[in-house]
Amino acid sequence: MWIFKPILKQTIWGGDKIAPYKEIDSDLENVGESWELSGVKGSESVVSEGPDAGLTLPELIDRYGAALLGSRNYDRFGNRFPLLIKFIDAREDLSVQVHPDDTMAQKYGEPNGKTEMWYVLDAAPGAKLANGFRNPVNPQDYEALVESGEIENVLNFVEIKEGDTYFIPAGRVHAIGKGAFVAEIQQTSDATYRLYDYHRKDKNGNERELHTALAKEAANFNDTDGNPVAYTAKENVPVNLVRCPFFTTNVLEADHELVRDYSENDSFVALIITGGAATLSSGDDTLHVHHGQTVLIPASAKSVTIAPSPTVSLLETYI
Repeated sequence: MWIFKPILKQTIWGGDKIAPYKEIDSDLENVGESWELSGVKGSESVVSEGPDAGLTLPELIDRYGAALLGSRNYDRFGNRFPLLIKFIDAREDLSVQVHPDDTMAQKYGEPNGKTEMWYVLDAAPGAKLANGFRNPVNPQDYEALVESGEIENVLNFVEIKEGDTYFIPAGRVHAIGKGAFVAEIQQTSDATYRLYDYHRKDKNGNERELHTALAKEAANFNDTDGNPVAYTAKENVPVNLVRCPFFTTNVLEADHELVRDYSENDSFVALIITGGAATLSSGDDTLHVHHGQTVLIPASAKSVTIAPSPTVSLLETYI
């Protein structure tokens, strides 16, 4: 089992929640993202402790191969880690975006597209997310809607609260609103097309670049299925949130020791600790973890014992 050094990303819309949440010291301002588990070139996660300390995630995969990823994943992805896990703190609105699917991404030289999900960790009163459209939109009207700002009125904005979960398939137009603090699980990809940025200007009076043509090609203008995931959390029982070809994610809230059996998975498992603390044990390996940390468990670990201290909440994701 491994914990990695967080990769803190400063953004124009970032806030000040990430460092306290993760219980780390940082004097960086406007931290919008913490990349928790990343194999993205130039932003590779680095093991923070233990015998593999200092290794990047790709180097770790080089060392352990299928024992880490699982044989099926290793055959499919090689030493490219297939998921990117982040915490996102939006003090201001993020731009309205869309991501390509695998076919479109590969058309433009990317290895894959981006399907993702959000789990709301915290939300200021009135905080919103946009997920899809309220009603189908005529693609021919798209550029005029962006230019006029009316695009805001056709998006499916919804107020959010802690624990809300949203699935964002490739092609769905979406946006994170100010006051939202979320965990994001996604395919490993940096392919993001910006549709609209509220006509904001930088200190030089320039608006940020929009990717109008690519966004139009990627967007599903008939996508009105952006409701939150319906689920009921149960103590000491994992509850499925999302199951798709790219990842499966469960939520688990525990107040006593339990054993998670991963023997049939043939996949790594990432545990994102969203609340509380726990001791994780697998064979001779033991880790003490708390909220804001993310743990990578290799496919060779057939089970993990979770001992809450005294309670723990987490997301469990694998392929």
